[in-house]
Amino acid sequence: MSETATSGTVAADLQSPASSGPTSTPAEPVVLPDVRFDFDELAPRFSRAMAHLDHAAVVELDKAGIPEGLRNLLKLRASQLNGCSYCVDTHARDARDSGESFQRIAAVAVWQEAHFFTARERAAFALTDAVTRLADTHVPDEVVVSALRVYSEAEVSALLALLVSINAWNAAGVTARCWRATAED
Repeated sequence: MSETATSGTVAADLQSPASSGPTSTPAEPVVLPDVRFDFDELAPRFSRAMAHLDHAAVVELDKAGIPEGLRNLLKLRASQLNGCSYCVDTHARDARDSGESFQRIAAVAVWQEAHFFTARERAAFALTDAVTRLADTHVPDEVVVSALRVYSEAEVSALLALLVSINAWNAAGVTARCWRATAED
């Protein structure tokens, strides 16, 4: 990405929607965080290797039969925990496009309290949280055992491949701020 924003850049072409009705106020411009550096351009071989890693994870997920909707919800959760704005936007859209409901997508941030998820999905979310917070959790035995109660070892391995991949993408996105979500119309 060759575009570089200055601190507090205001995007004139990206406007937040104004509310409708008699109390409507003019739309305020959206403030864009700085792009720190173009990771894809500056480390192209590594960026391509990450894309290959992601593809390898997809192959494992396909082989294990992990549903696309769940994959996107797990990527969304990891991206929320890591604070990757671009990835949150991307995986929320991907989840919607794969047929996930607005309620389930919105409830990912509070999955422990939400009643929209199955036991298998909850085990996958718990694994996502533990792996994403690796430095703090060291992925407790009980989280892995719980996942293995409802998933096969091959399925847990495929989920781990997904989590390693999305956490790598999040690290690049959060550090470089090299990708920006596009506003919906």
